Amino acid sequence: MPIEPYRRLFALPGVRSLVVVTLLARTPIAAGPIVLNLHVLQDLGQSYTWAALVTLAVTVGLAVGSPLLGRMVDSVGLRPVVVLTTVVEGVFWFASPWLGLTGLLATALFGGLFALPVHSISRQAMAALVPEEQRRTAFSLDSMVVEGAFMAGPALGVLVVTTVSGHVAMVGIGACIVLAGAGLFLLNPVMRGPDSVATGPRPPRSSWLTARMVAVLVASSGAVLVLAGSDLAIIGVLREAGELPWTSAVIPIWCLASLVGGFVYGSLKRSYPSLVLMGLLGLCTIPVALADTWWLIALMIIPAGLLCAPTIAATSEEVSKLAPESVRGEALGLHGSALTTGTALGAPLAGAAIDLFGPPWGFAAVGGAGLLAAVIAFVLFRASAKRTAAKVSI
Repeated sequence: MPIEPYRRLFALPGVRSLVVVTLLARTPIAAGPIVLNLHVLQDLGQSYTWAALVTLAVTVGLAVGSPLLGRMVDSVGLRPVVVLTTVVEGVFWFASPWLGLTGLLATALFGGLFALPVHSISRQAMAALVPEEQRRTAFSLDSMVVEGAFMAGPALGVLVVTTVSGHVAMVGIGACIVLAGAGLFLLNPVMRGPDSVATGPRPPRSSWLTARMVAVLVASSGAVLVLAGSDLAIIGVLREAGELPWTSAVIPIWCLASLVGGFVYGSLKRSYPSLVLMGLLGLCTIPVALADTWWLIALMIIPAGLLCAPTIAATSEEVSKLAPESVRGEALGLHGSALTTGTALGAPLAGAAIDLFGPPWGFAAVGGAGLLAAVIAFVLFRASAKRTAAKVSI
């Protein structure tokens, strides 16, 4: 039965509580970017450019901070990192409504740099709690949790901003993140498996940050680039067709397809290479450019949607295998940075294609970029395989 692997997964000690706490923690984090944008646009009365700059500052902070915080988890443990990031991020969100544009721009980088690293914590804890043969199911479940958070978080954020105020939404996000940090502190999930050896020198980065690992990170970034760009392309096509309100139907269908794909992938008996899944994701996104009505977009985006969660799950699984356990926090932090980079690149790429050639080309551009990322990842993978074969022959 497809559900049996998940029953065995939830039977493992610590998994159920980890899933619940990280889902609750990820939801306000997912709401953050859109609430910040709406605050800059509505409360501060600024342009889309300024809103984008604030978001960019947070994104740069996230990309830089993720591996650094992961390295701290490896070195000093989870709780000190949770306390530090919870305090800094809580202060950022509680203070942001009263900072003004200049203050917001000045602090946004630090808000991202010291963001509570829920995604990498969850994946590192999953890798420690779950035997290797069950990690495909575990990381598929983790991807579904992320999908659920990004379905609920932005919608709740927009609801609070539009019905109450942006100030209340930002303070609410800060309060939820503080509660999430407290929950993670109390839960204190294990970051290393029972057979881990804590002593000994830290392996040099060159020993695990190989061409193969870089290939997986490229595939990770490419996958999220396709997703972020498709999001904007959906809005562009529906806006041109005069069907913008149907966005609220198309995007949930897309997300639901991703959840189904993640569930099925987690129940399979074998894993598939992330670069193959990445290439298929890009390939399935390109034909959506032919759709010109909401129902046709919803139909044609389902194949790509089915590949979203499996691709992210596959990259998480591969990173956890390629990195020694003593540096897994830093490696998964780099994985988080790759995902953040893909998010940052996807929307501008789709936006440029839309402005130059029209909305449908947004899908073609990001789908093509996904295919290119898969090709680059394949070249890196082959280079790594040749180096390994050469060493063995010597």
